[in-house]
Amino acid sequence: MSRPLALCVDDFGAAQGIAEAVVELADARRLNAVSCLVNGADWARAARTLSSVAPHADIGVHFNLTEGRPLSPELAGIWPNLPSLRRLIVSAHVGLLPVQAVRAELAAQLEAFRAATGSAPRFIDGHQHVHHLPRIRKLVIEAAARSHPALAVRNTGRVLGPGHAVKRALIERTGGCALQHELDTAGLARNAALTGVYDFADPDYGALMRRWLVELPEDGALLFCHPAATGTASGDAIAPARAREFAYLRSARFADDLAAADVTLQPVWRAFSGTTRRG
Repeated sequence: MSRPLALCVDDFGAAQGIAEAVVELADARRLNAVSCLVNGADWARAARTLSSVAPHADIGVHFNLTEGRPLSPELAGIWPNLPSLRRLIVSAHVGLLPVQAVRAELAAQLEAFRAATGSAPRFIDGHQHVHHLPRIRKLVIEAAARSHPALAVRNTGRVLGPGHAVKRALIERTGGCALQHELDTAGLARNAALTGVYDFADPDYGALMRRWLVELPEDGALLFCHPAATGTASGDAIAPARAREFAYLRSARFADDLAAADVTLQPVWRAFSGTTRRG
């Protein structure tokens, strides 16, 4: 049987070029999930384009605690500007997070999604994987379980290669493995594995994709990506990578590579009934 792949575009709402890429790729059936940055600079405008995307993709919330400003007054009173990823990781691991304010921010971002789209998200994940950090993951799991129907949650506990072993291990060990275990205990749907990790510097995104597809496990995986059709905001460190990803994903070569690897774009969310998968 063909192996399943969920190809998820992250950062929707951050810049107009990202939304343009999502609309084109969704129309061409080159993606099947979109994760929304609801405190992004382009969110209000971009959200209006989701009606053309939703029939072809699961739409989720990209919980953001590391770029821009908070939506909730509770967190804004503590962090007028969101902290760096390094600072957030340290704060989470040493128990210095303002947990109740983070809870309010998660609620505000979920409500911003509902207000703009008229519906609940299908899943939740984290910008720069913040949703798996200590204390934050508990809030995310609680919010996912309270939703009707329950939200799927991006699993970061089984991050597949090839290459970039240190980066993949950091994702797993800063909270991904613990998140996977807690999702299974809660019975929430998740992806079996995660792939798409690289350094944003490799000039041949197609070659990376072919390696990811060859090594895709039988139970599939979610591959996160960051394409943009036009220039993004000044200071976007991965703008060149966004352009390369978009050029490949919209090309005939991507469709050919999927077929050659016997991989199809389809949902990969499912509950694992209290078991934790590794390897």
